[in-house]
Amino acid sequence: MRTIVHLSDLHFGRVDERIVTPIIQRVRAVNPDLVAVSGDFTQRARRGQFIQAKMFLDALPFRKLVVPGNHDVPLYDVAARLLNPFGGYRRYIAEDLEPAFVDDEVAIVGLNSARALAMEGRGRLSELQVKRAAERLRPLSARLIKIVVTHHPFDLPEGFHEQNLVGRAAMAMSQLAGAGADLFLAGHLHVSHIGHTAERYKIQGHSALVIQAGTMSTRGRGELNTFNVLRLARPDISVERYTWNVANQTFAQSFEGKFRHGADGWERGS
Repeated sequence: MRTIVHLSDLHFGRVDERIVTPIIQRVRAVNPDLVAVSGDFTQRARRGQFIQAKMFLDALPFRKLVVPGNHDVPLYDVAARLLNPFGGYRRYIAEDLEPAFVDDEVAIVGLNSARALAMEGRGRLSELQVKRAAERLRPLSARLIKIVVTHHPFDLPEGFHEQNLVGRAAMAMSQLAGAGADLFLAGHLHVSHIGHTAERYKIQGHSALVIQAGTMSTRGRGELNTFNVLRLARPDISVERYTWNVANQTFAQSFEGKFRHGADGWERGS
């Protein structure tokens, strides 16, 4: 079995300071094999915010796989936005914008959906990016659980406009489905969500899970601060959601979903 903690939208610069130590404590108690962070480490890509985010990551002594979000690109520093949009991210968070990790149970690839010139926080994937990710996943054994991490999501909770989907989602899903992708982790919306690719993309023979994490910021959009814990042992996946408990000043499990891989892909189990 592999255990993955999935965090997103840390937004240092707008983080709720009360939750920083409790979330570190809870993640350490989970003792994951890997921590995946799906972008937006900072609120405005400022040096001090990146330093805070790095200190937070350094307090989690586990293997990490991280990708940038749209807030990790400078907004007001136009020169940096145009000439070196990921300079701060690369200096303080991770040099590799599209990392990968493979062992004998899971294969994980990160894709950078943030764009320097995108308006209103929108994200996008290029054909070349998707091709590289698919080529990483395709030759690997079907016994592995294959995971894709982006900032912008491939599916949406009810009530969100489709402009929030990652750009070129249909093209990307087609290629990644062909490579056997089982699981898509994302953030961006500050709302937790679990969906199935079959409902939106209708690719014959492919039904993957789309799992979205909440946020550490004060911009909760109606949801308390949350993060996910995934426990993976093919053919089973469990998704636990941990939510900030204001009264107890701690993160407590608030949801668990169990899924099993069958003839029609990943389906809700008992």
